[in-house]
Amino acid sequence: RFRPFLAEYFTAPQTFWGNAKTGYKPLAETALDFVSVPDKVLTDSNRYLTITGCVFRFCPDRGMIWLDLGQPQPLAVFAAIDWIQQDKTPDQPNAEYTLWVFSNQPLDASHIPEALTHSIARWTAEPPSGSTVLQKIRNAILVAPDGTPHPITPATLGANTITLPDT
Repeated sequence: RFRPFLAEYFTAPQTFWGNAKTGYKPLAETALDFVSVPDKVLTDSNRYLTITGCVFRFCPDRGMIWLDLGQPQPLAVFAAIDWIQQDKTPDQPNAEYTLWVFSNQPLDASHIPEALTHSIARWTAEPPSGSTVLQKIRNAILVAPDGTPHPITPATLGANTITLPDT
């Protein structure tokens, strides 16, 4: 039932996973790619569900699916951390990433649900699987359900706003 769920809720066009020559995957397939290596499934307040994972054989690119099940029409969000392939390799501390956030319902950038920013903050406060380096989210793009991208400050979405103690 997971694939049909993704296909129903994640329909916006996307242009960060794939390329112009070979084409871009549908958002539902992209979301599946970004959680294909499972990480965690968490619940908050008996209402919010967070599923995290990463791309098979490349865990610096990772995804999060977040659901608010306390509404008549559930709010579903897919967030992806995508490596900016420039000066640094993903294992270097100053490598940079873009956070892409897609929602099945319009989100107002000035009123992002607190539970969503909390989940993104918690997720970005941990390094990807197999690494000890926290990812530096340089850019954030809030994508409307019609595919329109809206640049937003990463902290507005909760990215890199907390750090976890060393264990």
